[in-house]
Amino acid sequence: MERIKVMVVDDSAVVRQTLKELLDSDPGIEVLAVASDPIFALKKLETERPDVIVSDVEMPRMDGLSFLRKIMETSQIPVVICSSKTEAGSDNAIKAMEYGAVEIIQKPKLGTKQFLEESKVEICDVVKAAYAARHRRRAPAAPIRDVAPKLTADVMLPAPGSGHIIETTEKVVVVGASTGGTEALREFLEVLPEDTPGIVIVQHMPEHFTAAFARRLDGLCRVSVKEAADNDTVIRGRVLIAPGNQHTLLKRSGARYYVEVKEGPLVCRHRPSVDVLFRSAARYAGNNAVGVIMTGMGDDGSRGMKEMHDAKAWTIAQDEQSCVVFGMPNEAIKLGGVDVVLPLGKIASEVLRAAK
Repeated sequence: MERIKVMVVDDSAVVRQTLKELLDSDPGIEVLAVASDPIFALKKLETERPDVIVSDVEMPRMDGLSFLRKIMETSQIPVVICSSKTEAGSDNAIKAMEYGAVEIIQKPKLGTKQFLEESKVEICDVVKAAYAARHRRRAPAAPIRDVAPKLTADVMLPAPGSGHIIETTEKVVVVGASTGGTEALREFLEVLPEDTPGIVIVQHMPEHFTAAFARRLDGLCRVSVKEAADNDTVIRGRVLIAPGNQHTLLKRSGARYYVEVKEGPLVCRHRPSVDVLFRSAARYAGNNAVGVIMTGMGDDGSRGMKEMHDAKAWTIAQDEQSCVVFGMPNEAIKLGGVDVVLPLGKIASEVLRAAK
């Protein structure tokens, strides 16, 4: 099998070396070249042709956003942003997604063995997702190698039983997305009215970047958007974005929906996990829930959506033509957990119809 060729661009020699070691450890990935800044990278691109570029945002001589624009204008090589968790770094990373970057990863740092193992899983998966986004109509993505146990939502809450759900008529919407999801969510949320039922979203994104993402959406949408905090109430006109590196569950006390934000292991290779959110919605909202699964690589959310479907929730999947990567929706469809498949532009109206 041909390996995915990657170029790493970062002004830190430690980060370059760490990324190279993490990526080269995967048999499906090869680091073709490294560069200390975009000027060197552009020179190397005259002779080297990587499949994916992993680039910092804040670098000397040319910033990462300018570098990204040049890549998008010329070669269209998919770019993954590798950014620090500072506020400025997070805001610039979100801007990079607007300019065409495929994914964001947080810079790896030396730490515990568990931290480095999780970084390896996430970074390699993101590179494969970026490759799939670029080549999905020409070839399937490289298979994901199970370098760590692929846990299910059972580790966060047991499989649903037949417990009775307190009667309520208030609707709640849960959404899961990954690769390509930042712009898909913007398009979805921008058209929603102020009185839209409460929404909880899991977008696969690293710690600290979800706050910047929520701020950006809040400035664009009529609904209020914020990063979820433990015990936040899910109410009409409010959208809660699951914080990176923490699972977010929908819970209910009487007729009040709220979120529980908690730590836990990777579920379906992610934290936060869509499966965890969807399973909690199946249990605590049942047929009052509307579920949406959007663009993304892998199968996170597919089993949770099937549980929602079995609990009589209304479930929606984004169609292949409008997905950047038709992975998560396709897996949910194959499991029989999807009621309707729609292009991105029609999902908002269907959510409002189903929530009436």
